Amino acid sequence: MARFTLPRDIYYGRGTLDELKNLKGKKAVIVVGGGSMKRFGFLDKAVANLESAGFEVRLFENVEPDPSVETVMKGAAMMREFEPDWIISMGGGSPIDAAKAMWVFYEYPETSFEEIIQPFSFPELRKKAKFLAIPSTSGTATEVTAFSVITDYSKGIKYPLADFNITPDVAIVDPDLAETMPEKLTAHTGMDALTHAIEAYVSTLNSPFTDPLALKAIHMVFDYLPASYKGDKTAREQMHYAQCLAGMAFTNALLGIVHSMAHKTGAAFSTGHIPHGCANAMYLPFVIKYNAKTAEARYADIARSVGLTGNSDAELVQALCDKINKYNKILNIPRTMQEFGVNEEEFLQKLPEIAKNAVGDACTGSNPRAITPAEMEKLLKCCYYGTEVDF
Repeated sequence: MARFTLPRDIYYGRGTLDELKNLKGKKAVIVVGGGSMKRFGFLDKAVANLESAGFEVRLFENVEPDPSVETVMKGAAMMREFEPDWIISMGGGSPIDAAKAMWVFYEYPETSFEEIIQPFSFPELRKKAKFLAIPSTSGTATEVTAFSVITDYSKGIKYPLADFNITPDVAIVDPDLAETMPEKLTAHTGMDALTHAIEAYVSTLNSPFTDPLALKAIHMVFDYLPASYKGDKTAREQMHYAQCLAGMAFTNALLGIVHSMAHKTGAAFSTGHIPHGCANAMYLPFVIKYNAKTAEARYADIARSVGLTGNSDAELVQALCDKINKYNKILNIPRTMQEFGVNEEEFLQKLPEIAKNAVGDACTGSNPRAITPAEMEKLLKCCYYGTEVDF
């Protein structure tokens, strides 16, 4: 038996933030990040909409990029004191992911973080609150997914938490919020969305329900991302919908080792954090080459569907990698970890541990080709030096 789960309601289009006026409840916590939602007036508008619907509203602000276990626990403690019946999060993937994890510890204070690291091991939620997500970035699609990524900085590891329980009840996909994204964030989140869709399409759990969503998202990213990057409002709106479609695909088909590698390298190096979407964009062509030994036909399907040509599946796979590399260049994304600035000595020293952790990541299980820690080390070296994947 397979399962396909999405939010019950997805409101989309310009101005749909006003749908908050129709929400039913008494108390709402709004979880937000570093201030862009406040600066651009969206937070005040959300609060006003909720208050007009009769809600008492409390804010939890300043969730950091790549939210920590400590932030999650602090937010959950505030919720236990306030006792909201709606948890609402608006902003990028970080505050929404953090709020999802807070939700668990709000409803189950005795649960430990270690207990929910195992995929699909969450206790049953909605005993105290429902969840509404409002994304301001066009990449993570966390507003429609069963995932949350939380970082344990003491270990330098990002943990992808996975359970259908944390799929939001309601998503508001309002492109007005996405127009505030700076150029670099537009690039990184857009390539994150592309990676979600491609990994979902080749995942071992792909299905007739997820394939059309993944392919449509891929088409839209290739069609609209360069113009969105340059600030075109129509393209920015279409990218906001594309990333949501990609999210609907991967929350049900799951992902692969591009994400495993991004999760385990993002916070690993002293030379600086590698933004998640940037890491995905760098690793994606190398992983496609690795996976092509078992998933060549699926990658060739993608290439054909976006109008690429070749005399064989192998040529189509190469054309797809070339197209991704071309987009990375347009978007000013480095091709390798070395170009990004990761120190070589530190990379080599930490490589065995990173490789082991990446193989153990929750996303590895649905990758189309199995991988050992030794193979992961080789693949990560390709991603560091830019060498050909030939194994």
